[in-house]
Amino acid sequence: MRKLIFLLILLAAAPAQAGGLELKGNFLQGGLVFGTTEPDAEVVLGDRKVRVSPEGRFLFGFGREAPGEATLSVRFADGSSEQRSLRIEKRTYKIQRINGLPRKMVTPPESEWPRIQAENARIAKLRQVDRPEPLFESGFKWPARGRISGVYGSQRVLNGEPKRPHYGVDVAAAVGTPIRAPADGVVVLAETGMYYTGGTVILDHGHGLTSAFLHMKDVRVTAGVRVRQGEMIGTLGGTGRVTGPHLDWRMNWFDQRVDPQLLVGPMPKAGG
Repeated sequence: MRKLIFLLILLAAAPAQAGGLELKGNFLQGGLVFGTTEPDAEVVLGDRKVRVSPEGRFLFGFGREAPGEATLSVRFADGSSEQRSLRIEKRTYKIQRINGLPRKMVTPPESEWPRIQAENARIAKLRQVDRPEPLFESGFKWPARGRISGVYGSQRVLNGEPKRPHYGVDVAAAVGTPIRAPADGVVVLAETGMYYTGGTVILDHGHGLTSAFLHMKDVRVTAGVRVRQGEMIGTLGGTGRVTGPHLDWRMNWFDQRVDPQLLVGPMPKAGG
């Protein structure tokens, strides 16, 4: 049933197909596109080669500031080729202003910079892995239930100082609320005390697609474990640099930060 719901979401989102190439997904900034082509075809987005599964399935994503066009090139096993010009819709993002924060919540002390840089480098390295299994084919669902308190692409102004854009979707709920894997994946990071993000788990869904779950109270998985969609990976908390308990769910296609909310639709109602 979940795979069917995921397929229906994709079918409703700007399909484009011709010959041996079919694309479904969100052709906009922060969007993910899922493709199907002939087995053994080679797919290139811009100048980046895209992994294609033995069944001919692949994906790619667009970042927050993606330009209005991208070129997708496919070379088939018989030597023929196809090139597609993709139009990427521009989005308008929200500005969030938060005042009255302690200075250490806005600008970390210099003594913490080496730690922050080391943690960021570790995460960036994990996001470059091109795992061959298309685990994302399980489909996606919300990892936690609650109020959506922050959205992808918004920019926060803390004590009047513009900060980096927000690249996830925030779900506010009670401390201890279960967090479950939104899709099949392999745990590639499971830490309890990272500087910015506190309790943190990263799942690799294959083909360069990863999910990160931030500010967790409890982390109940370990690196290297494979999890199924719906399995509990921890609980919601307020660890790291936050102003209140919530889950910050982020997704990347390699270094392109994409919007997880586009994959799951509206938040289910309580008891639904």
